[in-house]
Amino acid sequence: MKIIIPIIFSAAVILTGCSKMIDDAYLSPNSYSKVEPETLLPQIVASMAGNYAGHGPLNDARYVGAYIQNFSFYLANSTFDAMGYNNGVGDVAQSTWRTHYYDIGQNNQRMMEWAAEQERWGLVGIGKAIEAWGWMLVADYYGEVIVNEAFNTSLTTFNYDSEEAAYDRIRLRAFEALENLNKATADPKLAEADQFFYGGDIEKWKKFANGVLARYYNHFSNKASYKPDSAIYYADRAMTTIADNASVKFAATALSATNNFFGPLRANFAGTTTANPTGIRQAAYIANMLNGINPEFAGVPDPRAWYMLRGNTNGTIVGVASGAGQAVLAAADRPENFHGITQNPTASNTSPANDQNCRFIFRNNSPIPVMTAAEMKFIKAEAAFKKGDKATSLQAFKDGINSHFDMLTTVYNLAIPAGKEITTANRNAYLSNPAIVPTDPNALTLTKIMMQKYIAMFGHGILETWMDMRRYHYTDIDPQTNEQVYRGYALNIRVAGNQPWPGNPSAFVYRYYPRFNSENVWNQVSLQKIGAAGEGSQSYHTKTLWIVQP
Repeated sequence: MKIIIPIIFSAAVILTGCSKMIDDAYLSPNSYSKVEPETLLPQIVASMAGNYAGHGPLNDARYVGAYIQNFSFYLANSTFDAMGYNNGVGDVAQSTWRTHYYDIGQNNQRMMEWAAEQERWGLVGIGKAIEAWGWMLVADYYGEVIVNEAFNTSLTTFNYDSEEAAYDRIRLRAFEALENLNKATADPKLAEADQFFYGGDIEKWKKFANGVLARYYNHFSNKASYKPDSAIYYADRAMTTIADNASVKFAATALSATNNFFGPLRANFAGTTTANPTGIRQAAYIANMLNGINPEFAGVPDPRAWYMLRGNTNGTIVGVASGAGQAVLAAADRPENFHGITQNPTASNTSPANDQNCRFIFRNNSPIPVMTAAEMKFIKAEAAFKKGDKATSLQAFKDGINSHFDMLTTVYNLAIPAGKEITTANRNAYLSNPAIVPTDPNALTLTKIMMQKYIAMFGHGILETWMDMRRYHYTDIDPQTNEQVYRGYALNIRVAGNQPWPGNPSAFVYRYYPRFNSENVWNQVSLQKIGAAGEGSQSYHTKTLWIVQP
């Protein structure tokens, strides 16, 4: 033993030394490599819209857009047009889960950790703000989610926490974001890393964090704990002009991943099958808001219509009724697709070779708003209205509409048909029409506020609009008018005998099942505990969210 032990010890030293040299030369693919923290930011920002892998909120917005009737599918009998959802292995409409927990997830955690080691508090604050935004994204989409164990890499299964716990985390991270952003110092590397969002402007990132808090307090509108003054306070400190708008930008090179997810190059609105998010057209609900058919805006065409939607060969703005498909429309009334291609119901819904005839957020290089000044003005208008301060509400309401006009005419003023441009004259005529903007603050209604906010969020703010509509349970009545808050909204379903999707015990969807390819495959027991798997789970997606309950 006296001889053997030193030999073993010497061999161990040699092997350890070899192992260290091998590890230095060939990094393990199963462990992360430490990099400069700012190099992680571009991919994180891309994931806030639609990233290189085709995941992000825009992916899911195509489906949720059918629930709120921004979009209608090209062919009839779409599951989503009918308020249905099949929690299948295809993971349809499940990018939201992946966005927060995977695409941003550990990348953001490492960015904050390594930035803190270098005392780069601005970058830490940016990471905290994005994490707060992400917690709201998943909580509003799924309800109960994994919070406390979310980023614990030692676990293989995870327990779910309440929706309330997720909301506590939103508030905590947003305040931590502001704390870190307030002690930020000059960071020369940040501007380039952040070139596709805020360009390293810390003051604008503070506005973003305040915007998250404005949304946070606004979402409590149905609860006794609702604090309208807090919603107003943070909305005032968030985006105030279109220069503050938080938008993901795109280089739009020949590489697909550098292009807008909604643009024609990535072809995410193309095709003819209902198995995939293809053949999407503008829905009748949004079209009728803008063409003057909706009773709330009866006879008042909106100058913004041709900046956001597509025309037809009749030269009018018409939308496709939910669940109907274009075949129910006369050929001359069928709208072009969002890339400007006119089709009949049997033709391939192709994407064009370039985006010269595309407009709004449907161009290859169009920035995608994540949060806007217009949204903040409407949050303020709603909160002031509920507080009873109608004068403040009316001013914020007008500011919200004006901010949206500004965004369209400044950022999205390309490929507008001749004669359909927004002018000072038609803009002023619209805003001075009492059917749109009352002169008396007491004539302002929740319906006007929420429907104008709906218009201002069209296409890019779909997930937040879905939260708004769920807060009003889709068809709640405005007590001031005895009409629905979302006037004219109806389940216009032409499948399953004019009923919602078979199996739904309720007409409306309030949440999604957690992502199949992670949770059903690896975390089945935890899913069963929250009722999202096993017996009775077929109606889980119609379970009302905690945040919209009293």
